[in-house]
Amino acid sequence: SGKTIVLKSANEYCLFLPRWRGQTIRDSGNSAVAYCNKPTSQAPDARILSKRFIRSLNFKHNTHREYVQITGKFNRRSYDLRRHDGGGQYDMEFPPGAKCSGHPYFVELVEPKIERYCLRCCKHKKDCPTHMSTDGCLKVIGGKYH
Repeated sequence: SGKTIVLKSANEYCLFLPRWRGQTIRDSGNSAVAYCNKPTSQAPDARILSKRFIRSLNFKHNTHREYVQITGKFNRRSYDLRRHDGGGQYDMEFPPGAKCSGHPYFVELVEPKIERYCLRCCKHKKDCPTHMSTDGCLKVIGGKYH
């Protein structure tokens, strides 16, 4: 449960985050759960994001390549994410059983040290590169981060 995220718009979205407060992104790879900005039937058992978590959110829908993404900044203190946590990646393998509703592929990076996040849900695997987890959001998912 809590293994499905949704990305429909700037007003309806979810992210994977650690199940337990204070856990690093890397250590949460097997146990992360979905957090959504509001309840949605497409993400059963998802938790609700704190209204203080997202500081900025930029939504993009690429109709030609058939992907949707959100990029931006967050407040790590609202979930006790660690200040020195360089971050990590969630994708179709971690957490096990994870998926983005309506899309066969997704990649999400969360970077607590610099309070940056990015999520892209894709129809085509090549648009959701999962082999670049240490490169960070700017390289993996281009977009606006202010």
